[in-house]
Amino acid sequence: MVEPVIVPRAEHTISRRDIDPDALKVLYRLQQSQHHAYLVGGGVRDLLLGRRPKDFDIGTSAHPYEVKKLFRNCWIIGRRFRLAHVKFGLKTIEVATFRRHVPDPLPGDPGDPAGDGIIRRDNTFGTPEEDAFRRDFTVNALFYDIATYSIIDYVGGLGDLEKRVIRSIGDPMVRFVEDPVRMLRAAVFAARLGFTIDDAVLDAIREFRPLIAKASPARLLEEYYKILRSGYAEASFRMLHELGLLQLMTPELKEPSDGVWEALARLDAYRRRFDAPPPELTNTLLVGTLLAPLGLVTRRQGSSGDTRVQLGLLPIARRDLDRLAQVLTMVPRLTDPELPSRIAKSLPNRPAFGDALVWLQVFGDAPDVVDQWLALRASLPKPTMADGAGAAATDETGRKKRRRRGRRRGRGRGASPAKVAE
Repeated sequence: MVEPVIVPRAEHTISRRDIDPDALKVLYRLQQSQHHAYLVGGGVRDLLLGRRPKDFDIGTSAHPYEVKKLFRNCWIIGRRFRLAHVKFGLKTIEVATFRRHVPDPLPGDPGDPAGDGIIRRDNTFGTPEEDAFRRDFTVNALFYDIATYSIIDYVGGLGDLEKRVIRSIGDPMVRFVEDPVRMLRAAVFAARLGFTIDDAVLDAIREFRPLIAKASPARLLEEYYKILRSGYAEASFRMLHELGLLQLMTPELKEPSDGVWEALARLDAYRRRFDAPPPELTNTLLVGTLLAPLGLVTRRQGSSGDTRVQLGLLPIARRDLDRLAQVLTMVPRLTDPELPSRIAKSLPNRPAFGDALVWLQVFGDAPDVVDQWLALRASLPKPTMADGAGAAATDETGRKKRRRRGRRRGRGRGASPAKVAE
């Protein structure tokens, strides 16, 4: 049993005014229902640093289906570990039951059938203390208790926050074997926050970085998208490159060109214009920031029938590659001063138009052209229900689809075999 450091309200800077009001609703209802309810993780860290948190995640003693009973707008997700997602419009507040770390065997131990020591079970409920020690880095294991408005620190995170250092909870030589993605996260947190990385963490990354290739490809892709949406993509990828992790996940970026760094810088500049990641920064645009400077996607690719693109270990969805090819095909048209007006009026109805316009905003250096297209889109009549069929009669490349032949009379529902035979 570790005695936590508890910082009362009068001695810290977090105010409820800075916490998302919907997150406060969830916290209060859990607390009023006799459950422990804490704001946890990066949200507490960022509030103490005076930054606007990306997410307001909640930890609680309530089990997932107990949370669901309290909120009609709640969905339970996850197979490995159940999480409650409380929805407020497009916003999601994630609520997780406190859980404890169940260590898997180390590599080569008799109970390790795969022989790699990677965590495959982490789904046992626990106490707040156990939940804190389960987390990756000390600065991410701070709790804000809505019942007392105090900060709870079991792992020394407040001291590391003051020293501006990324330090592992537990031995990084063990924690990085359990979950190699923690190495990536250490680099990203250091780059995003401007922190240094603890020497023990650096030594563990140098020794175990080849294990990053054993991480789940889908999870790595998710981490890449988080980086690209963060507003600190260039700094994060530079740190990953410096630590030798980037080329192990995406060999195409072993020696990134100036074009790659410039594209990431432009993406960051656009993202920082907003408090939170804007919905128009779709996965298509994010992955295009890497693929386009590498020359891995061409404008013709969307109509060639073969859109397979390999970017290291990342399983990029074909639909995103198809849409990216359409975007790269449309952008030159958007900047063509001699584009016929008939075609110009049809472009805003194309499925890829929104992404193409954002691409132009991020990478085009043509604000006047963007304003013209926005004005044109606003001036066009909005499609009515009667127009909906016509709008839907085009495929994703904007070409008209063939009309499907209707059923022959007499062969529909209710027609008897004898009637058809006649």
